[in-house]
Amino acid sequence: MTGAGFLVPDWPVPAGVRATVTTRAGGVSAGPWASFNLAAHVGDDPAAVAENRRRLRAALDLPSEPAWLAQVHGREVARLPGPLPRAADAAVAFGHGPVCAVLVADCLPVFLASRDGDRVGVAHAGWRGLAAGVIEATVVALGCDPARLVAWLGPAIGPQAFEVGEDVRAAFTARDPAAASRFRPGRAGRWLADLPALARQRLMECGVGSVHGGGTCTVSDPARFYSYRRDGDTGRMAALAWLA
Repeated sequence: MTGAGFLVPDWPVPAGVRATVTTRAGGVSAGPWASFNLAAHVGDDPAAVAENRRRLRAALDLPSEPAWLAQVHGREVARLPGPLPRAADAAVAFGHGPVCAVLVADCLPVFLASRDGDRVGVAHAGWRGLAAGVIEATVVALGCDPARLVAWLGPAIGPQAFEVGEDVRAAFTARDPAAASRFRPGRAGRWLADLPALARQRLMECGVGSVHGGGTCTVSDPARFYSYRRDGDTGRMAALAWLA
């Protein structure tokens, strides 16, 4: 489902669970960051980023400023409400007020929510974080039976565009040989990796059986999405989750 400048997950969760992924439309940034860049660390004008974040809060009627994380492609999880870690690549929230947020531009945003709507989270799952266990850490941080959780995979680099080296394939297959089926041969010595399929596999192994989304490629849609792999200097979308 889409809104004006936003993607809304199509997943079976209560109405009080709110989640969205921004697109690049609707902001004031210029140049390679045009137009709705929400990242303050990519070289964009700080005043433009501040205005884009103000527009984000107003458009979604957010209950608080999103908890903007210092992301490092790791597995640390911020638990909200509470102090933010020095670095984290996922956030979970319990109760009304806090807004979980991760920034993405090809990495996969993985949303998680309980079926009864009392907890929510979102993880930044690039290949490094995914291999390191950011999904598993987020599921643990939510603190409930994984069978109670529902997941939605947001827009990310698609399997036709994500060419990686043998080191990436080995990072997954060393842990689980079955992950080899999520890679197919690319150019000589290279592999095409299916990031959403790898995430889906990890979720299933955690006991999260209800997994949705995962079919939207950021690289192939420059009108809607930033893509670091495609453009290099570029902005970031935000993946946001909160309880209303």
